[in-house]
Amino acid sequence: MALGRTYSIALVGLNGYIVEVEADIGQTLPAFVILGLPDAALNEAKERIRSAAKNSGIPLSRRKITANLIPASLPKRGSGFDLAVTMAVLRAANDIKPTGRTVFIAELGLDGRLRPVRGILPAVMASVQAGYPEVVVAQANLAEASLVPGATVRGYRTLARLALDFGADPQELALDFEPDDTDEASNGPAIPGPCPDMSDVSGQGDARRALEVAAAGAHHLLLTGPPGAGKTMLAERLPGLLPDLGDHESMEVTAIHSLCGLPSSAVQLLRRPPFENPHHSATAAAIVGGGSGLPRPGAASRAHRGVLFLDEAPEYERRVLDALRQPLESGELVIHRSAGTAAYPARFQLVLAANPCPCGKASGKGLDCTCTPMMRRRYLARMSGPLLDRVDIQLQVERVSLADFGQAGAEEDTASVARRVRDARARQVERLQCFGLETNSQVPGRILRGELRLVPAATRILDQSLERGVLTARGYDRVLRLAWTLADLGHREVPDTNDIGQALGLRQAAAAAV
Repeated sequence: MALGRTYSIALVGLNGYIVEVEADIGQTLPAFVILGLPDAALNEAKERIRSAAKNSGIPLSRRKITANLIPASLPKRGSGFDLAVTMAVLRAANDIKPTGRTVFIAELGLDGRLRPVRGILPAVMASVQAGYPEVVVAQANLAEASLVPGATVRGYRTLARLALDFGADPQELALDFEPDDTDEASNGPAIPGPCPDMSDVSGQGDARRALEVAAAGAHHLLLTGPPGAGKTMLAERLPGLLPDLGDHESMEVTAIHSLCGLPSSAVQLLRRPPFENPHHSATAAAIVGGGSGLPRPGAASRAHRGVLFLDEAPEYERRVLDALRQPLESGELVIHRSAGTAAYPARFQLVLAANPCPCGKASGKGLDCTCTPMMRRRYLARMSGPLLDRVDIQLQVERVSLADFGQAGAEEDTASVARRVRDARARQVERLQCFGLETNSQVPGRILRGELRLVPAATRILDQSLERGVLTARGYDRVLRLAWTLADLGHREVPDTNDIGQALGLRQAAAAAV
């Protein structure tokens, strides 16, 4: 008997690593040992593999079987190693021919069927990047795995059919069981439905303008106002204003959703920016990621290249909100746990919505408000100053008047606003591509005060605000980014004094309320 060797992929976050699977059949009493830091699901593979091989007509040897997953120091988790271990054992017993550099990623059922696994897209991407383009997956994962450029993917329904293609004796194989397509559900990414239209929002001219500016420059947004003013309606319509994702961005977003195992009836790359709206009772692990073992992505990563909307933001735990401060700056979440460290992309647009006080009636004259000044301060103080300093646009949303509410069909639709957003984004790409950037929100301060420095006369009002302590250095840069976005929307080459003033107003519009 020879040593069997196959390959699989271990995912740590979105990063995948080639795992070499060795199998050896000894001369001692029957046993099955898996080495290489397996988790509980991988340890249970021993019984799945024995039953699957027996029911496929190629029972495993009754000698001691040792499977070693290299590198041994890398934690291995999940059932996706089932097929690679099985093929290595069959090769060690000379039941199949050498598999070469083929990577195997699938779970096994007791009847020998190949089951789909989560994260097949990032796993195949990692395999191709490591120089292993030939991949075998379950049939239900084939469409998703085939999305990766450069990959040669084969999908199988049963272990018997796979073993036959790798040289197993057809006289010994059991009948190839072909289940119906309905028996296996793909775990591909969910395809979002159509976005709500901006024409549904009555009135709110200032808020609509702020939403357009936020979409054009990928800026973060805070909407403060009484219940029923339309804060949630506005936030839900932001994804419809954003341009479609490019090939690289689409692959990133689809890989994250694949890792989360979101269901879909038809697997394809996600081209529309995602929208995440977690409930205010969500924990820090649910928002930023975490969990037992290796950390998994949270809502912030699922909103990558899209919108993360936190409605009733002061109702969230303060530590949950403050956990978003780091990804707002870096666009990445690095989560450390005892079992390992995982990094997930998290470049999202944050939209916060808040009432002016716990009862929500403090807007306007606030005559009906029953909250004390201390209650209002404590309520809004749950959104910390350092977090709000990272939010570019802070707007006070007032109640809709009866005149605005009665004008049916008078508002611009999403398509009209989205065209202006696309034009502004195109101007940004043309200006910033030499710096390797795409949107104004990504421009660092050294460039804003260097190559893109404005004349002193245009920034005088900003300089005075910084001198008086009204703005922080971070706030100074964020107002400049807003000004550049306003200039792009107005088809101006550089921001003027009016753009600077409008940008400062957008940032400080809700300062009195917060």
